[in-house]
This record gives sequence, C-alpha cells and structure tokens, in this order.
Amino acid sequence: MISDRHPEVRAAGGVLWRRGADGVEIALIHRPRYDDWSLPKGKLDPDEHELAAACREVIEETGLQPVVGPRLPSTSYLVPPRGGQHRAAGSGLVPKVVDYWAMRATGGEFTRNAEVDGMTWLPPEEAVDRVTHAHDGDVVRAFAALPEITATILLIRHAKAGDKKTWPGPDDERPLEGSGQAQAVWLAELLPWFRPERVLSAVKVRCRQTAEPLAAALGVDVVDDARFDEETFSDDPEAVVARVRELAADGGVSAVCSQGGLIPGVIAELAEADEASVDANPVAHRNDGLRSRKGSVWVLHFAGERLVQADYLPSIRPESNP
Repeated sequence: MISDRHPEVRAAGGVLWRRGADGVEIALIHRPRYDDWSLPKGKLDPDEHELAAACREVIEETGLQPVVGPRLPSTSYLVPPRGGQHRAAGSGLVPKVVDYWAMRATGGEFTRNAEVDGMTWLPPEEAVDRVTHAHDGDVVRAFAALPEITATILLIRHAKAGDKKTWPGPDDERPLEGSGQAQAVWLAELLPWFRPERVLSAVKVRCRQTAEPLAAALGVDVVDDARFDEETFSDDPEAVVARVRELAADGGVSAVCSQGGLIPGVIAELAEADEASVDANPVAHRNDGLRSRKGSVWVLHFAGERLVQADYLPSIRPESNP
C-alpha cells in the first residue's frame, strides 16, 4: 500500500563520466548500508534545486567535481517515508523520484566515508551489469545512447522586470524588479555547474541585468548581441537560428539571456529541423507551444551544429515560479 500521509521523496544524482584509455567510463559507488552498487545520488535539502542537489551529492559521495551535461531520465520507485524503517511487507511506502544528469568529472579524489566505501570506473555496458538496481541500469543506457556533445547553450529568459504599463521610460530600459534581481542571483549560483565560458545578452536593460551576476561569478564580461532581441526574431527568425548554430559551432558552453518572444520559437525551429529531443515533462509545455517563464532556462545540447536535446529548468528556486 502507498502511504497518503507523506509526500513523495525527491532526490537527484548524476552519471559521472570520464574518458579512459579505452573510451568513456562511468563511476559507480558501493554503499555499505545497502551493500549495493549504484549511481551517486541523494535527497534534496529543503528548498534546494534538483540540479544543485545532484551536484552536491555527487561531490559528497565521490569527491569529484562535476560539469553538468544533458538531463537523463528520472527514476521512480517506492521507499519507506523519511524517518521510517526499512521496507517491510510492502505497506506504508511512498514514491521516491530521482532526477539525473550526465556529469563530466573534472578533478578531485575519492575518499572512503561512512556512506560510500568504494568506487569503481566501468564502461557503460559493464556498469549496466554491475548496478544492483534495474532502474539505475536504465539511466546508464540512456547516457550511453547520447551522441558526443560538443556545445551547450544556456538560453535564459530575463528575470522578472517591472510592469511595462507603469514604467515611464522606453521599454528597452525597463529594469528588473526586486524579485527579478533575486532570480538573477539564483541563476548565478546554479548555472556555473554547466561551466559557461561566455555570456551574451540581448540589448534590453532587463536582459543585461539578468546576465550580469552570472558573468561576475564566472569572471567574464557580458557581450551585448542585438540578434537576441525578440524584435530581431520577429523580423528575421532565420538570422537568429543561424546565430545560435554559429555559437554551437564555436563549441564549449555559452549563456545567452533573451526574451519570451524569441526563446520558444528558436527552440521549436531548431528541434523541428534537427529532429531533436525536447523536454518531455509537461511543465516545459503550454497549450500553444513551449514554456519560457521569466528567470527560466532552456539548456540546448549540440553535436556540432545539430541540436540533440533541449532541457527545461522551469525555476531556479522552487518558490520563484509557483
């Protein structure tokens, strides 16, 4: 029986990978409490973003620093509620949902601890056989099916700005409101996990103000690019799509702050042309197209200039987009 007295348990983790002598290897951990081999993961802290929790747990359990890549399928299974005893007789269980991302290992060193007493690197096909739980194997298979990602573009919609009906000046100069400034700070805390190398912005003040804390955190300058103004997309969508592909061809990770009149259309055009996978979560969609709430991020992953996958981060803090 599933318990209706406790909310679902939320957790997050990663498929941590590196390039070995014979190809890609992924990290599996051994937990003495359960005597199992699994992917590194753990429960979210209160008000913690899933992606931040995934990175924190990977660091805590492996000692290695991750750089985030494509989102992977989530898993769901039944567990005892928090504070409950180990599973018994199939009663009083609650759903546990675990969100996963692919993560490249970039440094650090594994150290045995009370929760994890062993770690091993294996090719994906061997990792599928080694993991104790079938749902972990499904996540590893999804990782193995990804093509090589050569570029990532973080397409950010500017944070909340003041009401344009009451703003007395030109709309291009309308600034962020207080809650939008907080969203910009939250973006600067979360998006460095993708390790952006450059930050670009539409020329609107609210876009630049959204991008500035992230650029400061990364130690780079914000580069204004009017091709990411929504008016440009309205006049010449092909030029904007070409600019996105140009950034993808440059490789690495770019962060681009733009507007709600541009982001969904660009993603839709790229996805249709490239037959790319677009976030299947209903929260990423609306009746007339793709969502792009203020302060949200679409993470676009490319193989060369071809879009492979688009992942939606609907809120940077749980309370920012109820």
